[in-house]
Amino acid sequence: SFTDRFTRAGERKPSGNHAFDQECQADGIEHRLIKPGRPQTNGMVERFNGRISDVLATRRYTSGEDLEQTLKRYTWLYNHHIPQKALHHQSPIAVMKEWQAKRPELFTKRVVNHTGPDTPAGISSFTSTCLPAGRAQG
Repeated sequence: SFTDRFTRAGERKPSGNHAFDQECQADGIEHRLIKPGRPQTNGMVERFNGRISDVLATRRYTSGEDLEQTLKRYTWLYNHHIPQKALHHQSPIAVMKEWQAKRPELFTKRVVNHTGPDTPAGISSFTSTCLPAGRAQG
């Protein structure tokens, strides 16, 4: 449903009354908005959404479960193995582990860097199942 939250007249903080806020609450998701006047943050979100769109366009899915598994694989790959320029060429999980070591009170769960395809060959074979060509860098 349409919201005016993102216009000058709209709410600037999640109120809990909007349908999106209620969905987030039901799923245990903390909903935060970007700071006004910070288009860089919005650009990062749009870039990630574009990557997801590219992943989805690379193949046909036989079922909702197939689609879900592809999204989970890509999200895992993105968080654990794709360095991000905005994070000084580190993966999001590596940065979160650093933040957790410095400010543990900000975290409700322990950040775990699960084992995975951490060799160039392993990453290459993993990315070939869910990434379009040329999109493995952040």
